Amino acid sequence: MVVQNFEVDLNKALVFQVGHLGEAYEEWVHQPIVCKEGPRFFENEILEFLTRTVWWAIPVIWLPVVCYFVYSSVLMGLSCPHLALMVVAGIFVWTFLEYSLHRFLFHIKTKTYWGNTLHYLLHGCHHKHPMDGLRLVFPPAATAILLMPFWNVVKLMATPSTAPALFGGGLLGYVMYDCTHYYLHHGQPKTEVPRNLKKYHLNHHFRIQDKGFGITSSLWDKVFGTLPPSKMDVKSM
Repeated sequence: MVVQNFEVDLNKALVFQVGHLGEAYEEWVHQPIVCKEGPRFFENEILEFLTRTVWWAIPVIWLPVVCYFVYSSVLMGLSCPHLALMVVAGIFVWTFLEYSLHRFLFHIKTKTYWGNTLHYLLHGCHHKHPMDGLRLVFPPAATAILLMPFWNVVKLMATPSTAPALFGGGLLGYVMYDCTHYYLHHGQPKTEVPRNLKKYHLNHHFRIQDKGFGITSSLWDKVFGTLPPSKMDVKSM
């Protein structure tokens, strides 16, 4: 199904086109188009609707779920210090998941028709159209499906009273991540920390796309040696 010298028509639905690029997909998807209006994904209106999510839907939908899980641990008698520890631990575990998923899944190299198609849906679309404001956060329907196996894993690893708080903390970490990610693309930070974080992330999009996989922090990039080189380092290479 790969077509030699295939050219993507940006005026048509993209999802079922990109697979035809074959090995050329990797280069194509990492040549960003900076435009706030995103492309059309599907001809089908329902599928197209499901790919678009306003950023504020993430806290509105998922923060009540976070509260439900945390409160479940309270009802099981978990003390406040232990509760806080589990929530913080969940957030910390999320930061590792954020890094790992971004590095090893979202940036997997593909060249087959269906490999390219699935990668484009998962993350390639974000690199091709990084300022598409309606495709910056993860669609809630897809998140709900993914949460079920994660919840089952947490239940296996933790006690009945700590599992809900740990899971709630991880989900809170996800909400913080998605809101931060949107802000880094569309916000105008005034203070040094968010300004540096924005610069760090946009560097991943527009300068060195195989480094700098952390979104909410550069912690795991430092741990695993995937920090992008500074401009001074690049000039000296």
